[in-house]
Amino acid sequence: MASSTVLRGSAPGGGGAPGPYRLLERHVRVYRRAPAAFASGFLEPLFYLLSIGVGVAALVGEITLDDGRTISYTAFLAPAMLATQAMNGALFDATYGFFFRLKYEKLYDAVLATPLRPVDAAVGEVLWATTRGAAYGAAFVVIMVALGLTSSWWTLLALPAALLVAFGFAAAGLALTTWMRSWQDFEFIQVAIMPMFLFSATFYPLSVYPESLQVVVQVTPLYQAVDLVRSLTTGDVGPELLLPVAYFAVMGALGLHVAARRVGLLILR
Repeated sequence: MASSTVLRGSAPGGGGAPGPYRLLERHVRVYRRAPAAFASGFLEPLFYLLSIGVGVAALVGEITLDDGRTISYTAFLAPAMLATQAMNGALFDATYGFFFRLKYEKLYDAVLATPLRPVDAAVGEVLWATTRGAAYGAAFVVIMVALGLTSSWWTLLALPAALLVAFGFAAAGLALTTWMRSWQDFEFIQVAIMPMFLFSATFYPLSVYPESLQVVVQVTPLYQAVDLVRSLTTGDVGPELLLPVAYFAVMGALGLHVAARRVGLLILR
């Protein structure tokens, strides 16, 4: 089988790439055979940007930022779509993809027949989900630059920012998926994602909310992602951006720690 061939010979401490990267390599090879499945993830946020950012932008006009500057509504919306792109790309493989490979494809039965350890499987899955989310985010940065929707050289840091956001969501998503018993359980993830997508200052500034709700919105991970990316693409950079950076670093570290333990329990039982 392709999966066992790719993973064989990757003993921890042996020659070749470390175990998690062998699993990452396996996923890359699988998606190379189905590029359309990978490319489809680029389209949804782009459609949102073109439909809302072009159609609604004519009605909304300009948006005033916290520092008093005004930008077009399309330039305001684009970084939110970038953050959403990184989130969705990472979550898809860390949740649905991992669950399918675990329960139906039985990939990890083959993994355990190689020198890879359960922790390698968890780290490899997070690496792949992070790579996918970051790739989507990077492509969207290129789209934003091409459309003239950025106003600062700080936009270059939106690439590592998308990588960090993808890592946080990938690790947290994988950890949560280890408790999923059936496809119906994924409705809980959708119930969390949709409100975040609509109300994380994605389509309008945080200031439109009542002060009591602003606090609730600010603690959500997608708001932190949108705030980080939007600040970079608009050049509103300051020490306060260390907060979302720390937020996703901690979110990713905790998620990976939990996922590594839980994946080991699942595939060894």
